[in-house]
Amino acid sequence: MFRINNLTYESSLPHVDDSRMSNLVAYVDGGSLGNPGPSGIGVVIEGCASGTVRIARWIGRQDNNVAEYVALLEALQYALTLKAKALHVYSDSQVVVRQMRGEYACRSSRLYSLHWICRKLTRSLKFSITHVPRERNAEANGLANSAVRQQLSSTTAAHLHLAPPPPLC
Repeated sequence: MFRINNLTYESSLPHVDDSRMSNLVAYVDGGSLGNPGPSGIGVVIEGCASGTVRIARWIGRQDNNVAEYVALLEALQYALTLKAKALHVYSDSQVVVRQMRGEYACRSSRLYSLHWICRKLTRSLKFSITHVPRERNAEANGLANSAVRQQLSSTTAAHLHLAPPPPLC
């Protein structure tokens, strides 16, 4: 567990055996309701021996770009946990894709630490990243949205259960 930009990051990666996976493909997306606002990530990883992995996770109140980087970080950590030799990532975030390719400099203080960690992790495997239109990233987007919706509905439900009953007339 570590903190970046007031975000406590704790990955929910599984324990896996030591057999080395070969090539993985990940679709990643992060989103927030408002910018910043309640945020979640969605990650779809293909190429695992056990089948496609889907991750939907609430990450608190963040902005869109932080959420996009946290989704990429999740995919990278998952690939490294699986001891993948290669990871190709598809993302609909032009900022993340261009910064990770070195086409844009990362000057944002909010993103710098996340960018640095992601760049460092990519050195441990053969890494590539491609921008895709949002329509080609629909499953990851849906997972990110579902993480936010689930958190908001459980928060709303908790508030409803804690509210005092209405007065009797």
